[in-house]
Amino acid sequence: MSLLISVNVGLPRDIEWQGKIVHTAIWKRSVAGRVMARRLNLDGDGQGDLAGHGGEHRAVMVYQLDSYRYWEAQFQRHDFEYGQFGENLTVDGLSDDEACIGDRYRIGAALFEVTQPRVTCYRVGIRMNNPQMPSLLVSHKRPGFYFRVIEEGDIGAGDEIVKVADGPEHVSVAEVDALLYLPGHPRDQLVRALLIPALSAGWKGSLQALVEADKQGGNAGLAPTSAAQPAWSGFRLLRVAAVQRESADVRSVILESEDRSPLPVPLAGQFLVFKLRLDKDSTPILRSYSMSGPQDAATYRVSVKRGDGAGSHYFHERIQVGDLLQVSAPRGSFTLAPNDKPVVLLSAGIGATPVLSMLHSLAATEANSKREIWWCYGARNGREHPFAAEARELLKGLPQSRSLVTYSKPEAGDQPGKDYDVQGHLNLALLEQRNIPKTADFYLCGPIAFIADLTAGLKSWDVTDTCIHSEIFGAGPSITPGIASMTLPPSHPPTETVSTGPKVSFTRSGFTVPWNSHYGSLLEFAEACDIPVRWSCRVGVCHTCESGLIDGRVDYSPEPLDRPSEGNVLICCSTPRSEVELDL
Repeated sequence: MSLLISVNVGLPRDIEWQGKIVHTAIWKRSVAGRVMARRLNLDGDGQGDLAGHGGEHRAVMVYQLDSYRYWEAQFQRHDFEYGQFGENLTVDGLSDDEACIGDRYRIGAALFEVTQPRVTCYRVGIRMNNPQMPSLLVSHKRPGFYFRVIEEGDIGAGDEIVKVADGPEHVSVAEVDALLYLPGHPRDQLVRALLIPALSAGWKGSLQALVEADKQGGNAGLAPTSAAQPAWSGFRLLRVAAVQRESADVRSVILESEDRSPLPVPLAGQFLVFKLRLDKDSTPILRSYSMSGPQDAATYRVSVKRGDGAGSHYFHERIQVGDLLQVSAPRGSFTLAPNDKPVVLLSAGIGATPVLSMLHSLAATEANSKREIWWCYGARNGREHPFAAEARELLKGLPQSRSLVTYSKPEAGDQPGKDYDVQGHLNLALLEQRNIPKTADFYLCGPIAFIADLTAGLKSWDVTDTCIHSEIFGAGPSITPGIASMTLPPSHPPTETVSTGPKVSFTRSGFTVPWNSHYGSLLEFAEACDIPVRWSCRVGVCHTCESGLIDGRVDYSPEPLDRPSEGNVLICCSTPRSEVELDL
C-alpha cells in the first residue's frame, strides 16, 4: 500500500548564490493538518519560475521515500528533511519505474494524474548543496514526477494513495525521462510515449522533435541546432568569385571553393563566420553574416550592409575578386520548419538576407503547390531597398505568394504601388489589415526592436512560440532562469588576474580574451566577461547552453549525459583544450 508521508509547501523567496539573486521556491517545509490541492498548486505553495515550473501539468511535485534512503546512502548524509528535493508530496511507494505517465491516483479527497518527470534545474543543486544533483537525478533514474490535479480536494499526511486508472501504453516516469535525457532515443519507444494523452505538451514537443530528427547525433529534443551539423570543422579558404552591389549600402560577395568544386549545400537561413585579418600584425577578427543566395548554386553568397564596424568596412573597402577568405561551414538553426503550413517572411533592412535565402528555397520547392507564402519587408526608401527585383521575380514563381513592402521615408522617385505598398513601418496592424494567416510559421529578422515588437504582437494573436522563428544580429538574449534581470555592461575581461591561457572568442559579441583556469567552465568564464548566456541545469543535462563550436577543442567535466551534436558544445561543463571560437 502506498502512503502520503508528508505534504510540503513553500513560497518563492530571494536567495544569494554565486553573487546573483535567485528567486526560488525550492525550499519546501512539511505542514501539519490537511491542505487543499488546487488546479495550479497546493494552498500555501508557489513557484519562483513559472517558465520552467508550475502550471496545470506541473502543479504538484512528487518524490519518494525510497529515493531519500538511496541518496542518504550515496552521500552518507543524515540531515534530510521532508521537502528536501523540492517536492510537494513525499510518498512511500510510486517509484519512478512503477508510476506511469497517465496513471491516476486518489489521495484524500483529490484526484491526481501523472504528467511528466521532474524538470532538470540547477536550483535542486542549490537546495542539496550539490551542483551535480540535476545530472545525478537523471543518470541514477530517480527524477521524481509531477501530478496534474484532476479533482480538487484536501489531502494530508497518512492518506492512502489508491490507483484508480492505469495510464495508456504503461510508460514509466523513468522510461520517459531516459527517452529525453539519456543517449539512444529508440524511435519505437518515442512513438509509444507520444500516444499518451496525459503527457505534457512540452515533453510531447521534445519527443516529437527526436522522432523527426535524423540520426546525425545530438539531442534535437533539447537543442534544435542538433539537426544541422556543419559540413566542415574550423575554417577553410574560399575564393571571392564575384562582388556585386545590391543597394546604396549593401554589397554582396560570392564565394567558391579554391578548386571550384561545388560547396556543400546549406540550409536556407544559415550563416557563415569569417576570420578576417585586418593587417598582418593584428589579431584576426570574427564576424558572422547570413547567406542570402539559393541553396543549389554550388557557391555561397553573403550580403553586408555598410556600417561603422571593422567587418563591414573590410567587406566594402577591401575585398576584391580572387581574394581568399577564411570561412566556417554554414551554421545556425534559423531554418525553415519541415511542414506545409503557410509561411510569413518578415524582415527589415539587412535582415532580408536569411529570409531571402528561404524565399529561394521555397521558390525551388513550392512552385506547383498551393502553399500560402508572404514576403513582408520594410526599408527606408528605394535606394536602400536591396534585392527588390530578385524578390519580385522569385514571388512570381509561387502561385499563392503575397508581398507587403513598406518604405518609412520614400523619396521623390519611389512609386507607391510599384516600388512599395505602404508608407510607414512594418507592424502588426498592417499584417492584420492584409489578413496574414495566423496559422502560419513566422520568420523574423531585422533590428532588435523590430523583432521584439512583432514577436509580442504575434503572441497577442495567440501564435505559439514554436511558430515564431527569429534571427538577430549580434549576441542573443540571455536565458538565466530565476535570476533577477539585469542589464549587462559591455563585454570585458574577467576582473581576476589576467591569464595567458588559450584564446576564447565569443563571435556574436565580437570579443576575444585569454582563458583563465580560475573558472570551472566556459559558461562561468562567459558570465565573468558579461557575455549573454543561456543555461538551466549547468551540469550537462538540459542542453539549454548548447552553442556552436566554430573551431577548437574542449574537455568535459562532468561528461554530458547525452553529447551535443557535432560542431556544438555544452559550455556549462566544458573547458578549452585549445583556442576556441564560440557562437556566442
